[in-house]
Amino acid sequence: MDSRHRWAVFLAGGDGTRLRSLTLRIAGDLRPKQFCRVFGEQSLLSETRARVKPLFDRDREIIMVSQCHEQFYREELAHTGGSRVIAQPLNRGTAIAMAMALLETSRADRDAVVAFFPCDHFYSNSHAFRLALERGLDSVERYPESIVLLGAESRHPEVEYGWIEPESDLPSDSDAAVRVKRFWEKPSLNQARTLLDRRCLWNEFVCIGRASAFLDLLRTRIPGIVRSLKRGFATEDWETAYGVIPAVDFSREILTPESHRLLVVRDRDSGWTDLGTPERVVEALTQNRVRPAWFAGAVECAS
Repeated sequence: MDSRHRWAVFLAGGDGTRLRSLTLRIAGDLRPKQFCRVFGEQSLLSETRARVKPLFDRDREIIMVSQCHEQFYREELAHTGGSRVIAQPLNRGTAIAMAMALLETSRADRDAVVAFFPCDHFYSNSHAFRLALERGLDSVERYPESIVLLGAESRHPEVEYGWIEPESDLPSDSDAAVRVKRFWEKPSLNQARTLLDRRCLWNEFVCIGRASAFLDLLRTRIPGIVRSLKRGFATEDWETAYGVIPAVDFSREILTPESHRLLVVRDRDSGWTDLGTPERVVEALTQNRVRPAWFAGAVECAS
């Protein structure tokens, strides 16, 4: 794939409330976790950008943020090397942020292939993650009407993740994209146990596809909202556009009912972890023997 048509979109507009007790300890303020230095000298946002840097040109990056967080990202994003920063008037959920980014990429590049990256995840093996990401990008070339998800190997019956049920068994010696039979967003414990037994995958929320395919998907589920956002682009009246649209969760309200449009690429070796709770952060630090100054201090105080 021509790298000139590859676009990376970093979703950094969330409020990070579930991790607030921990980020307050780390940063001393109420900044969302994506702007917090959890693992070292860089914020989670900067670590996410660095992780995928080899695969995308800087002028093909979009960083989605919320205006109310400006004090936390102003300095970090003052010099982005050609990347575009889109500050939303309000946090209206993942689907709205993605729609905004897609309208922008479509305006700039009619052949855009877009990869979306949450900025609050951890990977113990960035190289393995990039290999899986490259397989996802290649799959979009073969299946231009589909949306490709990266699915991590499941390890326990997690009820806070989305689960991807492939249409067929995944061969142990193949990394090819396969059709998705069903997408399960935060299943019950019994259902999660069943999905684990079936060797289903955890959704990393890394979504890849042609901008046109994503927009077609969104127009199918939320046509009125897409029209409102397009009017906002035409008039640059974002306050009005965001004031009349509801929050929309991409996984629950878009992916779940449209699973027939999805493909999944297995990410078996990256060591992916969602950092949704303080417990998961501590587990990631402990398992990977990472001891930032704030963590070492917390352990000493606890002992």
